[in-house]
Amino acid sequence: MLWSLVKILVFVTLIGAATFGASYLLELEGGVRIALGATEFNLTPIRAVIGLILLVLVIWLLMKLAGLLIAVLRFINGDETALSRYFDRNRERKGFNALSDSLMALASGEGRLAMSKAQKAEKFLDRTDLTTLVIAQAAEVAGDKRRAEEAYKKLVTDERTRFVGVRGLMKQKLAEGDTDKAMKLAEKAFALKPQHVEVQDTLLKLQAANADWKGARGTLKAKLRHGALPRDVHKRRDAVLALSEAKTVLAEDSSIEMREAAIEANRLSPDLIPAAVFAARAYAEQGKPKYATRVLKKAWEASPHPDLAAAFAALEPDETPEERLKRFKVLTRIHPEHRETRLLLAELLIGAEDYPAARRALGDLAVTAPDARALTIMAAVERGEGAPDAIVKGWLTRAVSAPRGPQWTCENCHHIHSEWTPVCDHCQAFDTLAWRDAPAGDYQTPMSQQMLPLIVGRVDEGGSNLPMATTPAETGDMAPDAGVDTPEGAASEIPEAEVLPPEETPGRSS
Repeated sequence: MLWSLVKILVFVTLIGAATFGASYLLELEGGVRIALGATEFNLTPIRAVIGLILLVLVIWLLMKLAGLLIAVLRFINGDETALSRYFDRNRERKGFNALSDSLMALASGEGRLAMSKAQKAEKFLDRTDLTTLVIAQAAEVAGDKRRAEEAYKKLVTDERTRFVGVRGLMKQKLAEGDTDKAMKLAEKAFALKPQHVEVQDTLLKLQAANADWKGARGTLKAKLRHGALPRDVHKRRDAVLALSEAKTVLAEDSSIEMREAAIEANRLSPDLIPAAVFAARAYAEQGKPKYATRVLKKAWEASPHPDLAAAFAALEPDETPEERLKRFKVLTRIHPEHRETRLLLAELLIGAEDYPAARRALGDLAVTAPDARALTIMAAVERGEGAPDAIVKGWLTRAVSAPRGPQWTCENCHHIHSEWTPVCDHCQAFDTLAWRDAPAGDYQTPMSQQMLPLIVGRVDEGGSNLPMATTPAETGDMAPDAGVDTPEGAASEIPEAEVLPPEETPGRSS
């Protein structure tokens, strides 16, 4: 209210001042004389003021016209002007609208429409980095690999988008199965942005698949340095890579380097079973059986495993069964209730022909957790105690169709491997193999009913059974468990074949 009153007072004051000024000019005597050559103009004071105001307006209008003319000339010349800025804003608005429509179509899975809108946006916008990226992704959605590759190659030429272009080409080569080019592109992307987790994982996977263990260890170190990997996981995976490197060196017959790499792998991760086996073998070659025993004992404390028992047996290959049973107390005293310890002790006692003690060591494993190895050991115990062939055949029949027990199984795709490898043979995943039970439906023992006479003994024409082979070596490859009579067999496995239906097992209970 007060402000409105102030504005009214100001307006009245201005009107009053103008009226007073006009009255004063009208009453003023004299005037203004303007002489232009022979022409002379005499103006009264009021006319002189009006003429001056008109002159200022004309000058202002001429200046505006001149500015407009200059702006038109600059626009024609390509210089930035208000007119050019107007058209630029108009084009930019159309370009961003087209780009927005392209992104919406891309999110909706409409690749062709997204690519068309992105190409339209490219005409209006001076942002080739954005429009080319959207075109590349839209072309991938539409299945136009050639157009996508062209777009990614265009991104590579710009320093700001080089990494995006290299990564896009890398993923294309991976999809095509061209791992060699994909690995080179992954190395280039890693050099551009070493902290990128996806590129780190892709490069590590490709390096492991190509047995580039040295390069893989460098990539793994970079993952640790950039915080993409916990320290304990890095330690184990570095041990896996060191072990893989040791195996490669062993294949090249470079024993000194192999020993050093194997020992380093065991030092990095003492509970890694293959590393412990390799380190023990390396110490044995150096004539240091005590070091080998210590390595295997430490690994056994972490996780009993048949490969560790086989490596321990190989330290003294010429000892008698009794000497071996005594020496193996170093391991069998550790985790005495563990399944692997009980199976190992039963095998050792069978080798020493102490079948009652073997039965006690085996306990109820053949009943509560029957796998091929436990059932075959039970068959050997029955055979050693003089049980009828029918009883032995019953245990072996069950062993044929029983699960194989713990196996090296990929935790990613559940593929079963006959031996440990750093990379899964099926899904190419790195460090995913674990020693765990394989379900019977996934992996069965490889024998048929027709093979049983080769194990138990064939039946003659009179109907009686001929004697079964007394040792696994006599049965050949057909034996369900090559480790019945010797502790080295703790790491043995049953050959592959068809699955038999389970049968009732005659004989005594264990």
